Amino acid sequence: MREKYSMALSLVVALFALVALSSPIRAQEAEEYEVKAAFLYNFAKFVEWPSQAFKTPQDPILVCVLGHTPLEHTLEQVLRGKSVEGRQFAFRQISDAEEALGCRILFVGSAQNKRFRQLCETLKPAGILTVGEAEGFAASGGVINFKLQDGRLRFEINVDAAEHAQLQISSKLLSLAQIVKTGRQR
Repeated sequence: MREKYSMALSLVVALFALVALSSPIRAQEAEEYEVKAAFLYNFAKFVEWPSQAFKTPQDPILVCVLGHTPLEHTLEQVLRGKSVEGRQFAFRQISDAEEALGCRILFVGSAQNKRFRQLCETLKPAGILTVGEAEGFAASGGVINFKLQDGRLRFEINVDAAEHAQLQISSKLLSLAQIVKTGRQR
């Protein structure tokens, strides 16, 4: 009986230590998602979509997340009630290219990077600002990619992909980014 109690106590202590040690990591991840969500909101302020992207002046800016990512909950909270140039934000989690065609901003988590590459052909003419977080996302046809550099969140912009998607990106935003030019179409 004493052995069981000792083993149970050891297990409880180990679990407590694991939770205590992972809390800063979780807090860091939550903070990173909040920063990414704020960036997505601000990207919308500095991007001009083609005129045919919105049917009416009241159409919302539909922000979609491909697959499931912890960012989706934070993103929904950050965007709730906000607008850019009179357009409210709407949010949707999607799973395929057909659903993505109505999106104005498409976030692709690192786990979905392979799927994004498969969707590229379908998304080509759609006027979608694609934003990812995987190594090589912008080089493979994404418009904006988040990356960690010296412990800080930075972003790169593929100007060729933006042009191909018929997106006008403000020079102010471009001046803050690392520019990626692929010279190839998505």
